[in-house]
Amino acid sequence: MKKQITPEQDNKRASRFTFIGFRILVIAMLFITNILIARADDRDKIAPEDRIENWKGKTVLIFTPHPDDDTFECGGIMSILTKNGNKVVLVIYTNDNKGSLDLDMTSERLARIRRVEEEEACKSLGVLKENIHWLGYGDGDLEYADPQRLRGEASRFIKMFRPDAIFSIDPGEDHERWHKTDHRMAAFITQDAFIASEWHLYYPQHYLDEKLIPFRVPLAFYYYTIASNYQVDITSVIDQKIEASAKHVSQFSPSLDKYSPDMSKETYQKIDSEFKKMDKDGDRYIERFRRMVNP
Repeated sequence: MKKQITPEQDNKRASRFTFIGFRILVIAMLFITNILIARADDRDKIAPEDRIENWKGKTVLIFTPHPDDDTFECGGIMSILTKNGNKVVLVIYTNDNKGSLDLDMTSERLARIRRVEEEEACKSLGVLKENIHWLGYGDGDLEYADPQRLRGEASRFIKMFRPDAIFSIDPGEDHERWHKTDHRMAAFITQDAFIASEWHLYYPQHYLDEKLIPFRVPLAFYYYTIASNYQVDITSVIDQKIEASAKHVSQFSPSLDKYSPDMSKETYQKIDSEFKKMDKDGDRYIERFRRMVNP
């Protein structure tokens, strides 16, 4: 015969399960807190000489979907790196030949304009013109390119330059990070290229034709991230970053709407104000990244 449970016993059982549930919740919260603390501690444990803003004589490779994302998101660290005698190399996936509201603009003309603007912006940041490499895909069409070929092109540059660090759009840490079209493809294809550059049989022609040997990416800094764990103080170069960003004249109104190579003082002041507002952190200006060793 099934034993009857009194209301008092039932209340005690409910209380016990409530207590157990509470303990599990507390343990889970402590576990998550410890992870977050560990991440903060990891950030603090990076030796000053290992912080990228203190590097000298190294090579940094930056992958960018368009000729402006690098400036807007990494312009500060790019300037710091070149000032410290590092080699900064850019790989630009698209020619950005669609983003204009000017009905008299053509894709061919816009691609030429954006190329010149990028070269001028990079010059302001100390990046040499010969270190800018264009893959030439059409704006908005990167997802429709052959992924195997695209991954091969990216991994070839990694093998060629063998960088001490790579900057790229964040594909997501433990999830797929949502980005708009070209940003999505650039994020994931670059991450896939990290693997392909390490194993020679993905693209054996790189070794057979050019003697490019495999290379394991040692360090990555992801931008356009929502999980930043690394900050770079760019206060000393914020004005230089803004000057470089303003070289992208066709990206800002009124030139976005009706192209003119000239930028008014009012437009420049607006860019200055908006960029300083975005990068402001207390009494300093910063750029945020997700840093990952052996990505």
